Amino acid sequence: MNSLIKFSQEVEQAINDRKPIVALESTIISHGMPYPQNVEMARTVEQIIRDHGAVPATIAIMNGELKVGLEAEDLELLATAENVSKVSRRDLSEVIASKGLGATTVATTMIIAHMAGIKVFVTGGIGGVHRGYEEHMDVSADLVELGQTPVTVVCAGAKAILDLPRTLEYLETQGVPVMGYQTDYLPAFFSSTSDYKLNSRVDSALEVAQRMVSADMMELKGAHLVANPIPKEHEIPQSEIDGIIAQALAEEREAGVKGKDSTPFLLAKIVELTEGRSLAANIELVYNNARLGAEIAAEYHQIKNAQEAMKNISFV
Repeated sequence: MNSLIKFSQEVEQAINDRKPIVALESTIISHGMPYPQNVEMARTVEQIIRDHGAVPATIAIMNGELKVGLEAEDLELLATAENVSKVSRRDLSEVIASKGLGATTVATTMIIAHMAGIKVFVTGGIGGVHRGYEEHMDVSADLVELGQTPVTVVCAGAKAILDLPRTLEYLETQGVPVMGYQTDYLPAFFSSTSDYKLNSRVDSALEVAQRMVSADMMELKGAHLVANPIPKEHEIPQSEIDGIIAQALAEEREAGVKGKDSTPFLLAKIVELTEGRSLAANIELVYNNARLGAEIAAEYHQIKNAQEAMKNISFV
């Protein structure tokens, strides 16, 4: 293991006991939700993963170390500190060298999870191609990372504030399989569906695990992206959220917000415009993804253990 990685007691025990582990990002805690909802959400997500047969490993950067699994005091610090950097691949070496406090994005969580040997990662929604791409070419580093790092990512689709068709096109160029979980259409984060049909569908965690094992056998380097729709009882319908997003985008342009500050600004504005309904939806979709991610990790772990057992059988 890389000397920069520090495991929590729970994750280290899971590695020793050969249990399935699910990685979790930390930007959603530090930049995605207000306190105390952020820490309550994080603790609940971790417990959901435990309840569904896996061990949670929330990832962050603390004092120059890559923390894989957070102790209770780490989680509280991340949820309340004001000086938490939002760390993508570009920022990773700087924050480590300066021994800073950093929350990991989808891209950085994938990098560290892969370094730690963790195959499944649960998030809310991935980054993507921002609207107005033809003017500013703003594309999330998440999409590039998905094309080169072999971690299965469970999400509720790309964030609805993004240009969804261009995001799908970019993922296709990167060779990333986007699998709709029990759906033929791309989920749109707050909404369970969109107008964009997917090329691939899975109906069980086992199907995802089988595809992961096939990719391992071929030593493919990219990710699998599992698009898991928010449950309909918790969604904000597409017809309603589209107008709210348009207003949030207009206010973003007026405020001159750009770059990595864009997503936190827009999500906070949408929470304001929906009077908190979007925050509730965001929390519910993460819980839903945690359940599925744990099931996928458990199925994958079972297949790999069976393969290992077969290797160790002595034939007379």
